[in-house]
Amino acid sequence: MLLSMTGHGEAHSRVEGRAIAVDVRTVNNKYFKFSMRAGDRYLALEPLIESAVRQQVRRGTVQVELRIARESTQDDYRLNETVLASYRSQLESIERHLRLTEPIRLESLLALPGVVEELSATRASEDSLWPEVEPVLRQALDNLDRMRREEGRAMAADLRSNRELVAQALGRIEERAPLVVAAYRTKMLERVNSWVQGLDTAGGPTLTPADVVREVGVFTDRSDISEEIVRLRSHLSQFDSLLHQAEPTGRKLDFLIQEMFREVNTIGSKANDVAVAREVIEIKTLVERMREMIQNVE
Repeated sequence: MLLSMTGHGEAHSRVEGRAIAVDVRTVNNKYFKFSMRAGDRYLALEPLIESAVRQQVRRGTVQVELRIARESTQDDYRLNETVLASYRSQLESIERHLRLTEPIRLESLLALPGVVEELSATRASEDSLWPEVEPVLRQALDNLDRMRREEGRAMAADLRSNRELVAQALGRIEERAPLVVAAYRTKMLERVNSWVQGLDTAGGPTLTPADVVREVGVFTDRSDISEEIVRLRSHLSQFDSLLHQAEPTGRKLDFLIQEMFREVNTIGSKANDVAVAREVIEIKTLVERMREMIQNVE
């Protein structure tokens, strides 16, 4: 089953006074690229989160946003009396030196660095947070996976439809190929007959049937596309098989698409026929459409 590289999953939970939210977004990328947004105190969780993401996402750009909000209590904050006293002592010294008359307001000191200590910032460690964060992350990844699978099913259906259209156009080329040689033979004979009729029978150059056969043979060999048709049919068969595999097949599908382009271009350059050229253009359009879609397949 195909997996899209584009998706979104989120999950929320409330555990022991902490509200945990995880948001995961993925977009297509040739390789795996991970980034995380979280508060500074939670950056220690990044290796664990990346490891969990890698278990479900093989390729693409992954952006994880982690938000943890804790309900504050009266025990979460503490005044550092030593720092507060130091600030006040220094300010009183400056006040006496400058002979200021306005008294120092205590609330103005609370905003100074180090006066109020947030104890909750040091309580939550990696070991204590990960058991709470992991299930929320797993749920977000499951929601992401569900969205990627749904989009993958739609992409697979479209790819199968385009593959079938390519096979039909290739079938028409295969039917047309023998007629191209026959048409060239007929055209050669018409030209030869017209040329012979205009010659002076007394002293002009001669042209034997063997010359015509040799010319037609050269054209047949030069315009033979049977090998390219066989290879392109093989690629289409492998393509259909890859669409049903369980593991990620984006890279293999991309390689097959490149091979299809190569065979189609060769057919177009070798087959000297308007009808075949028209089918080649149709196939190249379909294959290009498939290529663009495969860029988003994991």
